[in-house]
Amino acid sequence: MSFPLPAAAVLALLLLAGSAMSGEAKRTEDSAITPTKANDNRQQQFLTRIKQGPVGLLFIGDSITDFWPGRAKDTWAKFAAYQPADFGISGERTENTLWHINNGVLDGIDPKAVVIMIGTNNIGHFTTEEPAWAAAGVKKVVETVRSKLPKAKILLLGVFPRDVKASPMRAKVDAINDIIKTYADGTQVQYLDIGPKFLDADGELPKDVMPDKLHPTAKGYQIWYDAMWPTLEPLLK
Repeated sequence: MSFPLPAAAVLALLLLAGSAMSGEAKRTEDSAITPTKANDNRQQQFLTRIKQGPVGLLFIGDSITDFWPGRAKDTWAKFAAYQPADFGISGERTENTLWHINNGVLDGIDPKAVVIMIGTNNIGHFTTEEPAWAAAGVKKVVETVRSKLPKAKILLLGVFPRDVKASPMRAKVDAINDIIKTYADGTQVQYLDIGPKFLDADGELPKDVMPDKLHPTAKGYQIWYDAMWPTLEPLLK
């Protein structure tokens, strides 16, 4: 025989469930550096890409990287001569990227350069995420790529600006970048922050560049390419 729960108890259970589903209650200092499986379908797509031929230029990241070949085909085509592979996945955080790169997607490839930009979803998905935690996740990603691809040059990009200039989210991005810029060693790892290139004179993100103040348009990807290429091209020689 079952008995109905008091309304207060039902509400408490719903709040607990909502907290668990959001992940907020479980987020800790170690979350960003602990490999966590997320999108196995994309993992299989990446493994298929590896089988299709050499990877000379590898991009690792989240949706901002993931959307480039689809939203800006003309700009993406400029990488064609370098046998590019886009291993960005929408919604990924540093811990998800760590799972992918520790489970096969860096095996059997020998890229000359790896472009990494990850971390915005750490702060975007969790209000309790400290910039230092996200930055630690980025560091672990860089260290893992270096370990598995010791000959590759790494171009670590600063997390792109998001939201409005005065927002807490923009401040968190700046805080992450202040930390991860120290990961450059001048030889194997270079750091590049092209965020200011996306901003207007008032420090805001124009609608024709990032209409949702997060994901670039085709124009935004062209800005990315133009700002990054002078640094990336020498790494591919």
